[in-house]
Amino acid sequence: MARRYDCTDATDRQTGLREAASAVRRGELVVLPTDTVYGIGADAFAAEAVGDLLEAKGRGRTMPSPVLVGSPNTLHGLVTDFSEQAWELVDAFWPGALTLVAKHQPSLQWDLGESHGTVAVRMPLHPVAIELLTEVGPMAVSSANLTGHPSPQDCDAAQEMLGDSVSVYLDGGPTPAAVPSSIVDVTGKVPVLLRAGALSAEELREVVPDLEVAN
Repeated sequence: MARRYDCTDATDRQTGLREAASAVRRGELVVLPTDTVYGIGADAFAAEAVGDLLEAKGRGRTMPSPVLVGSPNTLHGLVTDFSEQAWELVDAFWPGALTLVAKHQPSLQWDLGESHGTVAVRMPLHPVAIELLTEVGPMAVSSANLTGHPSPQDCDAAQEMLGDSVSVYLDGGPTPAAVPSSIVDVTGKVPVLLRAGALSAEELREVVPDLEVAN
C-alpha cells in the first residue's frame, strides 16, 4: 500500500523524507516534486529498481531514465570528458531546468536502459528533491506519468496514474510549471540543444554562444 506525505507540513515532510530514503535504499519507487513536474524515482545504481521504474511508466529500455543529483560536485563521479562549456552551463543554470547529456564514467555499475555510454543528468531546483537526493545519492528519475499521458503537475495526478507501483509519494503541492527541462548534449565539441523547454536557445547562448540546435 502506497504511503503519501504532505511536505508542506514540517512534521509530515520530515517523516516522508525519511520513509522515502528508506524506500529508495530498499530498491522501491518514490514520487517526488521537482521544479518542472513530478518525477518517479529509484536508486540509480539499483538495476532492478530502474527496471521497475520503466515498467511502472510503460516505457521501454530504448528510452533510458535521466538521473537527478543533489549537488554539481556529484558530477565528478558520474561523467567523463566534461567540457569547460558544460561546466559553464552547470554554473549558470543549476539547480534548475537544464538537463545535460554527457558521457558517463565507464566504471559505473548501473543500467539506466540503452543509454549508449551517456547519461542525462540534472540538479532540480526544489528543496524536497534536493534533500532526498542529498540523503540517498543520484536517483534515476523520470516524469511521474504513464507513457503517452501528460506529465503531472501535482501529486494527485501522479498517484492516479501510478498507484501502488510506488511505495512513497512526497506531496509538495503543485509544481510551478508544466514545462519540461531543456536538454543539451555536451558529449561533442559543441553543445547541441536537443529539446527546448524551460530554457530557450537564446538564454543558453548567453552562456555558450556556439550552441547548435538539433534538427
